[in-house]
Amino acid sequence: MRLSTVILPVRPWHDGGRDQWLRAEQLGFHAAYTYDHLSWRTFRDGPWYGAVPTLTAAAAATARMRLGTLVTSPNFRHPVTLAKELISLDDVSGGRITLGIGSGGVGFDATALGQEAWTPRERADRFAEFVQLLDRLLTEEAVTHEGTFYSAVEARNIPGCVQRPRLPFAVAATGPRGLRLAAAYGQAWVTTGDPKLFETGTPEQSVEAIRGQMDGLSKACAEAGRDEAELEKILLTGFTPDRGRPLESLDAFVDFAGRHAALGFDEIVIHAPIPDSVFAADQAVFEQIATEALGQLGR
Repeated sequence: MRLSTVILPVRPWHDGGRDQWLRAEQLGFHAAYTYDHLSWRTFRDGPWYGAVPTLTAAAAATARMRLGTLVTSPNFRHPVTLAKELISLDDVSGGRITLGIGSGGVGFDATALGQEAWTPRERADRFAEFVQLLDRLLTEEAVTHEGTFYSAVEARNIPGCVQRPRLPFAVAATGPRGLRLAAAYGQAWVTTGDPKLFETGTPEQSVEAIRGQMDGLSKACAEAGRDEAELEKILLTGFTPDRGRPLESLDAFVDFAGRHAALGFDEIVIHAPIPDSVFAADQAVFEQIATEALGQLGR
């Protein structure tokens, strides 16, 4: 089991932002991720910085910890320009970048560029083409593609990623189409649980729903001829019926993590505390979890 964190890009780099990423590395987190949004829910009217510049700065400031997005989506990204930024970011970090990638939703990013929000079917269609083209752009020196949603004309990406054949994809998915993409292109699979259970479900129901997602991933891997063990399984916390309770104490987290480790997760990701927000938590408890939880789980 590995423990990672998400640092939302809400603090100016020279006023606490840099210190937060450095502290995450000092605490021993396997990885520190950030959201790749233009804004997000209750943070819409406050400071919110770009994911790629933030990760570039974090890559220059840190030395060992992996870095990445949870998650990037097609809502406001194009594969050609994103691939160039990712290759550059992988170079700056010395090969420490993971791309968390998902289909996107109906939040602020969905209409910020002036487009109508896509239907669930169109989001799924776009996501499939987005992932497939991005895979080619990150592994081939020159790519030409004329698709339904995205085009590339002799797009050059020399010298490619530091990580070979490309930086890893962590594909966020819960439904059959997304799970098939994870099986085909992912080095990891990401879930936040079943969103339908967040408001009225129970932790027990959530565990069973995630078990069903795991079964779906197994089926998708079998259909793709892929060894499921090749895919790491990542749980991004904060969106199950447990909400913030796992961060209330070390014991609460160990209990939560143990139940999900038993499902087969390799990595659990917790949000760095943000006061007066949905991610409010005691910083001291957060740091205790970072330094002691894995030892408790290993007993």
